[in-house]
Amino acid sequence: MASFIIEGGHPLSGTITPQGAKNEALEVICASLLTEEEVTIKNIPDILDVNNLINLLRDMGVKVNKRGIGEYTFKANKLRLDYLESTTFVKKCSALRGSVLMIGPLLARFGKAVVAKPGGDKIGRRRLDTHFLGFNKLGAQFIRNDQNDTFIIDANNLRGCYMLLDEASVTGTANIVMAAVMAKGTTTIYNAACEPYIQQLCKMLNNMGAKISGIGSNLITIEGVERLSGVTHKVLPDMIEIGSFIGMAAMVGNGVRIKNVSLDNLGIIPDVYRRMGIRVDVEGDDLLIPHHDRYEIDSFIDGSIMTLADAPWPGLTPDLLSVLIVVATQARGSVLFHQKMFESRLFFVDKLIDMGANIILCDPHRAVVIGHDHEKRLRAGRMSSPDIRAGIALLIAAMSADGVSRIDNIEQIDRGYEDIEARLNQLGARINRISQ
Repeated sequence: MASFIIEGGHPLSGTITPQGAKNEALEVICASLLTEEEVTIKNIPDILDVNNLINLLRDMGVKVNKRGIGEYTFKANKLRLDYLESTTFVKKCSALRGSVLMIGPLLARFGKAVVAKPGGDKIGRRRLDTHFLGFNKLGAQFIRNDQNDTFIIDANNLRGCYMLLDEASVTGTANIVMAAVMAKGTTTIYNAACEPYIQQLCKMLNNMGAKISGIGSNLITIEGVERLSGVTHKVLPDMIEIGSFIGMAAMVGNGVRIKNVSLDNLGIIPDVYRRMGIRVDVEGDDLLIPHHDRYEIDSFIDGSIMTLADAPWPGLTPDLLSVLIVVATQARGSVLFHQKMFESRLFFVDKLIDMGANIILCDPHRAVVIGHDHEKRLRAGRMSSPDIRAGIALLIAAMSADGVSRIDNIEQIDRGYEDIEARLNQLGARINRISQ
């Protein structure tokens, strides 16, 4: 176990470059299982969840070669299929939620996969029904193994079909797309997720020889092909990390430039911060966040309190609500946050309340923040990171607080943010990592 010791009140200034997108990296790395040829992926972030997935592929027999910073090759020509039913494999999958994305490629190429209950953030119920319903419509059969609490999926004869997803699940869409690329016939997926990372996955698959149309919409059509070839692919910058940096720069920045953000793939993230009263300037493909003495939250046209809610793309990603809540604690005005997707994600606000924030937790899904308008700083404190996004939000709070804070269980932050303390210290933060 490790912890961060944060001395608050030190302004950030300078330039920072975002890492590769975690969620895209997990998808496209798993897509390398669809071919026996070599797949090269660039801009892979050096974070715990991604590294654990890469190690899991190695255990399965994938030849993995690190060519340089963020660049790997994967060659899945000799997989240990018997390993997929081993206790070791099941245990590792249970500790890594990203492992669920291997199911679609394994079904497509080998007609068989094993499903263990995946791990990940403890942010409430994260069901896999969308994945399984999609596989079932393609012709997969599920057999329960009571000995190790897993499902064996038999899919020797996948056939394309029309399906209407029960929710626009990002991982569900990715998994079903990967399962369908080599199914016989045509698959049509309606209510598909259309996040940039899904678009990137589909473009990569097309470059491997797949026939996918409707990319960027919620109606995806896939014509099955017999085989896929190797490819070189570059991962987008992580829009969640970019959004986190905007929040940091607004609260404790003295002029921060965020480099190479792929602006076209940020959706409404910059505009949401602008509605919080934060100035976000665009220079080429960079974002410049100037120093803010104050920022004031907009209200709706009729004067009612601003409400920010998560929604499927192109709506606001739920992964940024935790950061936005922290930023709102120092704003002028009030805002209602509505976290629709996960019923436990707002519980971290009790730690912000202990630091002096004015927050009313209405229920598991809604919280009202009444900003301090920079008239009262948050107090330093000791806290523990419950998940990746709450962890980075608490780090931002500690950086803005009066005094020295400690955040335990920072392995949660490491799962999603690469070498975060060193990168922020280069901007002027004072964050030390200690081992317990």
